[in-house]
Amino acid sequence: MAIYRALTVLGPAFRELKDVNVYPSIGMRRPHAQVTVNFGQRPFVFDIDGMMRQEMNGIREEISATGISSLHTHRDESSFLKKLVAQFLAHEGFVETAKTFAEEVREESRPLQFGDHAFQDELSTEEDLDASNRQQIRSAIMEGDIEKALKRTHAFYPQVLQDLSHVYFRLRCQKFIEMIRQTAEFLDVSPSKPAKAPNGHGPPATTDHEEMEVDDQKNEAEDWDKMETEEADASTKYQVLLEETLRYGQELKQEFQDDPSTESTLKEIFSLFMYEDARLSPQAHLLDRASRVPVAEELNSAILVSLGKPSSAAIELLYQQTEVLVDYLSEAGGAGAFIHVRNDFLT
Repeated sequence: MAIYRALTVLGPAFRELKDVNVYPSIGMRRPHAQVTVNFGQRPFVFDIDGMMRQEMNGIREEISATGISSLHTHRDESSFLKKLVAQFLAHEGFVETAKTFAEEVREESRPLQFGDHAFQDELSTEEDLDASNRQQIRSAIMEGDIEKALKRTHAFYPQVLQDLSHVYFRLRCQKFIEMIRQTAEFLDVSPSKPAKAPNGHGPPATTDHEEMEVDDQKNEAEDWDKMETEEADASTKYQVLLEETLRYGQELKQEFQDDPSTESTLKEIFSLFMYEDARLSPQAHLLDRASRVPVAEELNSAILVSLGKPSSAAIELLYQQTEVLVDYLSEAGGAGAFIHVRNDFLT
């Protein structure tokens, strides 16, 4: 806590006021003295916001000037960051992107005569069958084709779904959600049926010639018959989708009925079926395509662990550890209170 007088900083009055309730107070030396207090209802004479910005800029400059020698004594900051990116691409299964990145780094290093040959070797990504398989599974989930993802996982990593029932359950639930989404989106593409005139046809055409009127009515009748046929086909397809979704939901409920931990999740996803357009239900957030991301990441991590590899990329762990550390430092005030990792460095 600092003290200011006449726009001059007098310095810290107290330090590390942790778990202490602090109350503002004013002492008067003479009776009938008057004092005006500003708690923010008027602009402050002292530029507090400017001081805060100055403090934050100073801390950011200090962070930027900090090297990584304590982390990697044998690698400079540029190569360290590139290694983090390369490891992330390999971890997520982006084989082709990792190869392209490695080639770009090699091309960049040649004219600069960059001598970190060990790093170049690390970036020389060989054909990684597991990474390719994982990427195919991930792509299938992100496209909403959960059945394809399940089949590929069963084919390449059957033990994952056998040992991790919660991952298997989440994939099965996601398939039900994708089926609900398909029925809801079908409402947007199915042809709507225009209102008919009392005679069963469209509005009669007005013309001066009787023959043209007869031809127009005949053509309109044919158009209405065609539309009715299309609507009948669309209605049939919609009913088939509903029946398939209902049948799958019943199978899902029967398969996990003895597992009480799945009950709340099943109730939540089954509630989507109660609406003709699930996008209007209170659980519509489940249909958000972004919900596929955590499903894909959880399965990818499970596969990596089964292969004896870390479940998270190094750069993700670095971010998580940094965020926890900054939160811990901010509890005691000081420089940590001025930093927000996500807002200040990731956006």
